[in-house]
Amino acid sequence: MERWKRSFEMKLPIESVGFVLAAAYALSCWAARQVSMDQFHLPAGLRVAALLMFPMRLWPYLILGEYAYFAHMRFPMIDTYGLAWTILSSAFLMPAVALILHWHRRLMDARTDAWFISAAMTSAVVVTLLNLGFSHLLWPVPHRNDFLTDATRGALGQFIGILTLAPLALLWTRRKSGWEWNRRYAAATAGAATVIVGLGLLTLLVPASAPSLKITLQLLVALPAIALTCMHGWRGAAIAVPLVNMVIGLTSRGSEPWSFDSSTFVAQQILMIAGVALLTLGYSISHYYHHYTSGRKRELVTAAHARASHFAGEMDLRRRVLEMRKMGDGIDHSLSEIAYYLRDNGHPDMAHSLLQVSVANSRRFREHTSLVYPTALEHVGLYLSVQLSGLGEHWRSSRRVLSPRMVGDPCGMSTGLQLAAYRVMAEAVSVLLEHEEDRIKVHARCGQIGDMRGIFVVVSLIDPQRHIAEGTMGITIERLTGRTLPYGGTVQCRRNRVRILLVESSEVEEPPLK
Repeated sequence: MERWKRSFEMKLPIESVGFVLAAAYALSCWAARQVSMDQFHLPAGLRVAALLMFPMRLWPYLILGEYAYFAHMRFPMIDTYGLAWTILSSAFLMPAVALILHWHRRLMDARTDAWFISAAMTSAVVVTLLNLGFSHLLWPVPHRNDFLTDATRGALGQFIGILTLAPLALLWTRRKSGWEWNRRYAAATAGAATVIVGLGLLTLLVPASAPSLKITLQLLVALPAIALTCMHGWRGAAIAVPLVNMVIGLTSRGSEPWSFDSSTFVAQQILMIAGVALLTLGYSISHYYHHYTSGRKRELVTAAHARASHFAGEMDLRRRVLEMRKMGDGIDHSLSEIAYYLRDNGHPDMAHSLLQVSVANSRRFREHTSLVYPTALEHVGLYLSVQLSGLGEHWRSSRRVLSPRMVGDPCGMSTGLQLAAYRVMAEAVSVLLEHEEDRIKVHARCGQIGDMRGIFVVVSLIDPQRHIAEGTMGITIERLTGRTLPYGGTVQCRRNRVRILLVESSEVEEPPLK
């Protein structure tokens, strides 16, 4: 109950800005009425737009401004329609719409944008029923049309007026919501808006003797409006729908306020449905785009964390290898001293044999440590480290792996990406050596396209007629996918080859080697 009371709490300070707002609103309603028609009622849109743009503490001043507008407009009508109608029909419109928007405000706070169509329809229907109800009850003069005709025209005029001005107000209230306009569509956006305005100006030049051409031009403005909606979601629709309605309203033949144009009425009914469809489509586009971008951001963050985790693991292996190298250097030094001691004490053959064994074991030790972590990669790049390290020696000793063919400059890639490529090449060749019998060839190509750089690796069987077994394909994908996903890569096994792609943004910062 307290929350309900707080939500309706209105502060009523006597502020000069409030009375200025009331006067400005009243003047705006009077100006909007001058270009309104029976099916294009701009004051209704101005009413909803003002309630959207200003906080609740200023709503009483908006109500005061509408009362001033009605007093100026309807005071001369007292003799014709009566004092009761003049007062009662003017007293409830703005409070009713304010209550409707207040009920929908919680949906707006929850960032559910589709609430606007519901609020617009409800406001149009309620205001129309209030107007017609008071007029049928209190007018001393009979109505020219039946209730259903007046209700249809009135609700349509109210709704189109709301769709003309209120989306712009909603767009203004969401200007700080973190949305960034897609600059790729800047030229297309300006072109679509220019086409809408141009079609409107062209419609003004159509003679009254060609109503079908006029209606055709009015309907054509929906095409660039659809383009704006597809490019920018509901924000594009919030600009396109008001532009379309304004063009249709201002190009109608009626020149007197509240005049009715039957030829335009059909086009406006079609475009009213199109406007609702565009806003709904825009909300859907924005909703799914928001989910896509949120999901994409989560994927990028996850990939960044995975890359950091992989790189941290590589750095841990690097530290271990450096420690093992130090231990190996110490062992080599000790064996050398022993060999020199033996030689100096009359055992040259034993010393020579010890040195030969020491050199051979030292070389094998370094080859195996390079399989754990290729320290040469940090100095000469991926390609040379593959050929000079223990990995290349292992491939040569198997007599089943041809000399790899590698194109491009891998030093332009980050160390993390080169390490990932080193691991996937080693793993792919290892799986094929273990589970296939044919000889193997390795091709690699690295490069950069736009702001993305990467490497493409193909490990294949030499015989094009042989196909990799299904079981081998499954093992390859299981082992390699975990290393490629952090770099936005893919693993594909088709026929006789395994294709691996690893990519990264050129803006990725190189982590320091410790």
